Amino acid sequence: MLRLRDDQWERIRDHFPEEHIPDTRPGRKPIPTRAVLDAVLWILNTGAQWHLLPQCYPNYKTVHRRFQQWCQREVLREVLTQLANTLRDEGALDERESFIDATFAAAKGGGEAIGLTKRGKGVKILAIVDRHGLPLSVSTHAANHHEVTLVQLSFDFYMLEAKPEHLIGDRAYDSDGLDADLHQDGVNLIAPHRSTRKLKTQDGRHLRRYQRRWLVERFFAWLQWKRRLLIRWEYYAANFLGFVQLACITMLLKRF
Repeated sequence: MLRLRDDQWERIRDHFPEEHIPDTRPGRKPIPTRAVLDAVLWILNTGAQWHLLPQCYPNYKTVHRRFQQWCQREVLREVLTQLANTLRDEGALDERESFIDATFAAAKGGGEAIGLTKRGKGVKILAIVDRHGLPLSVSTHAANHHEVTLVQLSFDFYMLEAKPEHLIGDRAYDSDGLDADLHQDGVNLIAPHRSTRKLKTQDGRHLRRYQRRWLVERFFAWLQWKRRLLIRWEYYAANFLGFVQLACITMLLKRF
């Protein structure tokens, strides 16, 4: 998706603030917000550097500045939340059975919230998806944090009011402490046992749900088509998260 369709733009346009032109620059005309968003989508899809933005789009400095403003004001998170709740109301999104996982993105240069691992410097993209593979929560974190410690943080980015009944993850999420914390919130954690576990807490009935974990793997495979997400070039963590959120926005818009 390099450009939005008219109906897609109409669905989200009210969330984007129009550019304000100071009185000291009366001759300058505002750049249409839709043109700026289309330009950011081009960057997201191609992974190109900002200064390589084609001339058919607004000036790259303007586009980059507006994108940073959206990220700082959490505009993209607001759009994503609105789309997710609309889809849930229409029955196209079902959070009752959800899946969690993370993927690694290498980071080039310095920046906020970047961690050093055996794979090098990078960040983790953590996601919770519904039973259709649609995003319910996306967040980014320094890569040197264990995923168990990030699960509760991921719910800070959760888009729906109702939490999932079942949250399904791989062995990395097999933790008695996490299980107890989620249970207090009414969430049943399902994860295969670690090989070192002595006391078994899962039975075969619940673990059958784990077979559908390919849904979250498919979600990350789709994200990797967005070349800007393969490597984090952004210094600010909010900007990289903004690209992840924009990718999820395009995914949800296709459901309307």
